[in-house]
This record gives sequence, structure tokens and C-alpha cells, in this order.
Amino acid sequence: MKPDEERYRKLIEERICSHCIDAGEGGMCHISIRQECAVQRFIPGIIEAVESVESPSMEPYENMLRRIVCESCAHQSSNGKCIVRDELDCALDRYFPLIVQVIEEARRAR
Repeated sequence: MKPDEERYRKLIEERICSHCIDAGEGGMCHISIRQECAVQRFIPGIIEAVESVESPSMEPYENMLRRIVCESCAHQSSNGKCIVRDELDCALDRYFPLIVQVIEEARRAR
């Protein structure tokens, strides 16, 4: 794992995962064993998507996320539809604006 990746992962866990609706007491993730948190699973792609964009608008970040991460996710169909995202059950989609904020703040602080 790259040093920046580990730093971003820790910041995301502290600032987002600890407040996630799937987190229980003590910040432990309650996503079922059959599932995996998209935020944790796709950290390298998330970082790549965010670092490749610099915009005051969220739309370019979301477009890059769809291209880099969502296209490789098993939940997305060939026509670009994602039932998990459509049902508002994708943690990555739910918290992506906050993730962008965390990564961008960390980048500026470097």
C-alpha cells in the first residue's frame, strides 16, 4: 500500500466510516459478511479518481468515479445501471462527496 493510500484510508475511516449508517458501536462496520464495503474495497480507485480531477463542481469527480471504480464493480450492469446505487444502498455513492472533501483537504495540507 502506498503511503498516501494508507493516510487517506485512515482519514476516511476516522471522518466517514465512524459516522456511516452501517457502523455500529465503536465504529465497527455492520455490513453483512456476504457484502463488502465499497469504500474499503475500492480505496485505490477512489484515490485515483479524486486525484485526477480538480474542480469546484462534484460532477467531474463523479464522472471519474463511474469510469474508474463503478465500471469494475460487480453491481453495475453493462448499460451503466447499478441496482445498489439506485436503491441508495452504496456506501461509496452515499459518502463520495465527503470522501472527495477528505482527500482534497489532505492533498492541500501536504
